[in-house]
Amino acid sequence: MERISWNQYFMAQSHLLALRSTCTRLAVGATIVRDKRIIAGGYNGSIAGGEHCMDEGCYVIDNHCVRTIHAEMNAILQCAKFGVPTSDAEIYVTHFPCLQCCKAIIQAGIKTVYYAQDYKNHPYGIELFEKAGVKTVQVEAEKVSFDESRQEKHDFIEELMNELEKNGTNQELLKAYKEKKDKLFNP
Repeated sequence: MERISWNQYFMAQSHLLALRSTCTRLAVGATIVRDKRIIAGGYNGSIAGGEHCMDEGCYVIDNHCVRTIHAEMNAILQCAKFGVPTSDAEIYVTHFPCLQCCKAIIQAGIKTVYYAQDYKNHPYGIELFEKAGVKTVQVEAEKVSFDESRQEKHDFIEELMNELEKNGTNQELLKAYKEKKDKLFNP
């Protein structure tokens, strides 16, 4: 089985955290990492013990739900609550941070923001990141296979393709098989 990259591993954690979101508008997860170790995680939802949007509906003022604490903020506040330093850390977020979260990330001393999807990327937030030296990196989604026999299947198909080629199978047919094999194993 192939190992996923560190970026994919930490982003997967953020996607998993997003599944805990109580926001009905957009589920977001965030994972703060320092030295390849997870130091905090957060998802968007109401304050601890408060009413949730999924139960009570959103409390919207000026097109923003004021009931919700954003995932990035929840992760940063978790570090503050437990005395975990965020200086020089990295954050992995399922969506590009809003302007307020951009400012909080900068103030927390986080140096790199990895995000999976663009989401209303605010030009001033981008400008603030640039001025503060905060690097932003979009992490492309990868399909992760948990098929333990994946390599064995790949090798078997490769062996069959080699036999077909040795036996003089039509080149057009071989090309079509190769394309199908590539789609199956390299989506």
